[in-house]
Amino acid sequence: MIPVITLPGIGGSGPTHWQSAWEAKDPTIVRFQPARWDRPDLADWIASLDSAVAAAPAAPLLVAHSLACLLVAHWAARGARPVRGAFLVCVPDPRSAAFPVEAREFDDVPGGRLPFPALVVASTDDPFGTIDYSKARAEQWGAGHVSVGAHGHLNAASNLGDWPQGTALFEAFRAGTGRI
Repeated sequence: MIPVITLPGIGGSGPTHWQSAWEAKDPTIVRFQPARWDRPDLADWIASLDSAVAAAPAAPLLVAHSLACLLVAHWAARGARPVRGAFLVCVPDPRSAAFPVEAREFDDVPGGRLPFPALVVASTDDPFGTIDYSKARAEQWGAGHVSVGAHGHLNAASNLGDWPQGTALFEAFRAGTGRI
């Protein structure tokens, strides 16, 4: 079994977020734990991600939401440990007016190709990043891109529950990375 690490965005993922639902359904899924969810520190988040990957019994899959998608790019640009792949949901645009000022340290996003397979999943009406921005990031990172329609930021406010559409996309992605 390929280990899975969830990477919530700023504020963490509350109990009604799909990441929390996935963790509740599968207790083998591990959530990375930075020192602070509400005032993200890039160095701390990178170290926390690195620790979570190092603790995994094998190269894991990363399941990132929002700000954590940018974290994955920063972490990978620093010579990251091996991972099986990254499932990146709702990549935020740091130039967006909605981008949290507390996260400005993340805004110089590395644009090089990720050293592992990745899939960017986007909503057509995400207030934190346009569909065009997510497509451009996917292209820069050498990632696939899937639009799931108009569902906002694909967070708890989107009322997705355990997000069956996301589960199906993730399972297909996981199956593909298992062949690598």
